[in-house]
Amino acid sequence: MQTRRRMVVVSIMVVIIFLIVGCDQGTKTLARSYLGEGNVVSLLGGVLVMRYVENQGAFLSLGEWLPQVVRRTVFIAIPLAILAGMVAYVGRRKDVPGVFAAGLSLVAGGGLGNLLDRVVHDGRVADFLNLGIGGVRTGIFNLADLCIMVGCLLLVFDAARKRSANR
Repeated sequence: MQTRRRMVVVSIMVVIIFLIVGCDQGTKTLARSYLGEGNVVSLLGGVLVMRYVENQGAFLSLGEWLPQVVRRTVFIAIPLAILAGMVAYVGRRKDVPGVFAAGLSLVAGGGLGNLLDRVVHDGRVADFLNLGIGGVRTGIFNLADLCIMVGCLLLVFDAARKRSANR
């Protein structure tokens, strides 16, 4: 029974990852088409602003000043190795708990979405979402970034829950 449950959870994880990558790439394609020429769309009274930018760095353009060969290594090769490590880790586990599986799926899907962007678009990732109220705003991000953040929060929550249960 344990093996069957694990196979179901891993199958659901794969479906979630592919859905995230598909939605992420779809929204980026729409952003490139409709926001690419300097168009800005403001929704919800300015709480959500959509503006297309291409990011050669990481979160908040961190590292975009690095030479191209270094950026390729840091932003393509290393994430690819991390994603491969995540797959190997799940493959070795006897069970994959729900919250952990959800968090890992979100991180992997978002990471794969941004990685695909970097490979296809010469190291650049499409960002187009900005949230805030008044002068307090986030940086510009995309759906993949959002999935990575939510996934990391779920993983931290799961680790904290396990730690408090073991006390």
